[in-house]
Amino acid sequence: MKRKITFFASMMAGTMLLNSCGVIFGGSRYQGLIIVKDHPNATIYVNDEKAGEGQVTGLYKRNRLLKVEVREKGYDPLIKNFDNTFRTGNFILSVLATGVIGVGVDLGTGAAYKPDHKGNPNIQKLSTKNFKFTVDGLTPENKTEQ
Repeated sequence: MKRKITFFASMMAGTMLLNSCGVIFGGSRYQGLIIVKDHPNATIYVNDEKAGEGQVTGLYKRNRLLKVEVREKGYDPLIKNFDNTFRTGNFILSVLATGVIGVGVDLGTGAAYKPDHKGNPNIQKLSTKNFKFTVDGLTPENKTEQ
């Protein structure tokens, strides 16, 4: 019986050491809703892959820049890059709760990052794992001559 308790306690300790606050509370990916303002027929490409038209939802890695390209007939292609920022609060909790191993896990998985919703008004934080990106810029100034 003592062996089972020791084994169980070891497994629980190992589980706690291999996780971190960023991974537990936010994960290494987030769900992003991308909307092209006033252009429901625009084709959306995310990180150079076609994602859909008008508005799309997808899972995106936290540690990568989100590159959105919008194409619509009669307009020049529009590219918007949405930057990431460091998740300071989760990083501090990881240091306090799990130490160096937790910090390594957060940095290695990308859980230490999030879309820069405070620095970019076109990014809205809906929750820790959900963000809304608004692409605005298909305007008469970038219409192509036909």
